[in-house]
Order: sequence, then structure tokens, then C-alpha cells
Amino acid sequence: MKTLLSLLCILISLVATAQTSEQTAAQVVGMIKTNVGVEWREPTVDAFKAGDSNAVVTGIAVTMMSTLDVLQRAAAMGDNFIITHEPTFYNHPDATEPLANEHDPVYEAKQAFIRDHRLIIWRFHDHWHRRNPDGIHQGMMRALGWNQFQDKEMPFVFHLPLTTLKSLALDIKAKLGIHALRVFGDSNAAVSTVGISEGFGGFDLNRRILRATGVDVLVLGEAHEWETIEYGTDAAAEGNRKGLIILGHIPSEQAGMEECSEWLKTFVTGVPIHFVPAKEPFWIAE
Repeated sequence: MKTLLSLLCILISLVATAQTSEQTAAQVVGMIKTNVGVEWREPTVDAFKAGDSNAVVTGIAVTMMSTLDVLQRAAAMGDNFIITHEPTFYNHPDATEPLANEHDPVYEAKQAFIRDHRLIIWRFHDHWHRRNPDGIHQGMMRALGWNQFQDKEMPFVFHLPLTTLKSLALDIKAKLGIHALRVFGDSNAAVSTVGISEGFGGFDLNRRILRATGVDVLVLGEAHEWETIEYGTDAAAEGNRKGLIILGHIPSEQAGMEECSEWLKTFVTGVPIHFVPAKEPFWIAE
């Protein structure tokens, strides 16, 4: 009788432990806000974009961009909470009214998948960038192996061993696994001082980095071709040789969200956390 009673107590204890280990998506976000290390500021795009924030989390998928392909892979692993860096619905604030009003078929198919699989999507963009150091930048530097070359005064400038523009581009391509990298400038030009602008930094930031003392080449995610790219071509035409290496938006920030998934594991326990990389959308016609 005592043995049976002891077993019953153990079973009750295990059930209670399992119940208390359950976490909702809102509770996980609360832990993120506590641990990110910067004041949470509004307005922000860092918010729930789909699903029930009070639902229990079965698994967390961290990604650079919550494409339908990413959502499908996350659901297949049993992850119902997706933390994405970039938008889910094709515009920065994830405004869905125009898409819904027009019954856009791509949008409706994605919403149907989210609904059918009871997925919860939360965006983590502004505050991951505001973190000190910037979470995206930190992950990218680790992936590139550039930490030791970082300028002490300008964190987005690096003093690398002397190489050529082509060799630098090929090295970045290999380290980040990029298929469709683009390069502007003399392939044989000697370069050593490199600026980086992950994602879509915008023309003002890109121009300031290019103007920084000694910068030979700017590595960027994407840019309007009538802004940064045109500025680079004009600089070259007037004899100011600057190189541009254009990675694409996803490859230029992807490692930063892998960094995020590892960071989450330091304080979110009791639930599996997976990094689900978004696929590079481009291929090269040869």
C-alpha cells in the first residue's frame, strides 16, 4: 500500500511539473523583453502577427523571414511558435487590409496554413537590432569571422588582411553559403577596409559608410539601384574606386537570427527551440 501511495505521489508530482513547465507565447515574449537588455519602446513592429498569444508553446522556430516554406518546415517539426525577424505579410508593418480586401490568393493560402496548423507568429526586429551589441550584426560577424578586425570607433567597419575585391566576394559567398551574390567594381582592386550594412540599411547609412576614411568596399544586403548603386557608379566614374558586394537581404541577416535562437536557449527552457533558415530566393541563370 505504501509503495502504491509513493508511486501515486510521484505521478502527481510529474504531472504538476509538466503543467507548470507549459509556457504560452505571451510568456515567452515576456521573457524576451526581460532579457533583451534594452528598454522596450513603442511604437514597434515587434508584435504578434498571427495566432493566439495565450496558446501553449509546443516548440519555437526562429527564422530570418517567415515564408510559407519556413512555416511548413516549422509545423512539420511540431513548432507552433514562430519568431521572425522580417515581415510575414509582405510589408514592414504587416498591414493585411489591402491583401484581405482584395482576397489575394497568395495571402489567403498563407493565412489558411497558419490557421489550420494553429501557428503563432511574433516579430522580433527593432529590439534585436537595438540590443547592445546589435544581435544581427553580432551573428553576422561571428559567421564571417571578422570580430578581431572590427574598428574600435566604427563598429560597422573592419580592417581585414589585404586581398582583392573578387577574393573577398568569394570568401563571403563561401562562408554564408550564398548562390546569387552580386559585385560592383574592379575585381582585381586591392581592398582591406570593409564596411557592412546588413539588410536594407538605406542610402544615408550606406553613403556614410562609403565615405568613412579608408573604406574600400561596402558589403550590403540590398539597396535601391537608383540610390547606393548609382552613387557607387558615379564615384567610380570620377576616379574614386569603391567596391560594392550585394549579398541579398536574407543572407545578409540570416546568421543574426541563428544567433538569436542560441540566445533564447539561455533562458527559455522546457520547450524545443530550432533555427529554421529562410531559403535564398534567387538563382543564377548560366
